[in-house]
Amino acid sequence: MCAPGLPPNTPKENELSLIFSPEAEEQLAALYNHIADAASPDIAAGYTEAIVSYCEGLHTFLIRGTARDDVRPGLRITNYKKRAVIAFEVDEEAKQVFIIGLFYGGQDYETILQDDAALE
Repeated sequence: MCAPGLPPNTPKENELSLIFSPEAEEQLAALYNHIADAASPDIAAGYTEAIVSYCEGLHTFLIRGTARDDVRPGLRITNYKKRAVIAFEVDEEAKQVFIIGLFYGGQDYETILQDDAALE
């Protein structure tokens, strides 16, 4: 079973839109599958939906989290319930919050994101 599809984001006027990278969508689906296998699909859906809702709220306070320009220019990270790291960038000019990745269980997001930045 895979993660439920991400809801369409329809921002209100002067609000930033939320975009999940394909990698972030895959990571969310993998997290769903991991939790569904270990616990239940209902628990997995609840947790992953809560992460998506948390991401949807990032537009209200753009400087949330910690700037990590040392890892990748423009990168910000925040945590969800001390178990998941959400890596994102904000493009105020384009009015977008871009979710780069969702990392959980102690994954080394710094190395992954540095490697991704080197490919660009």
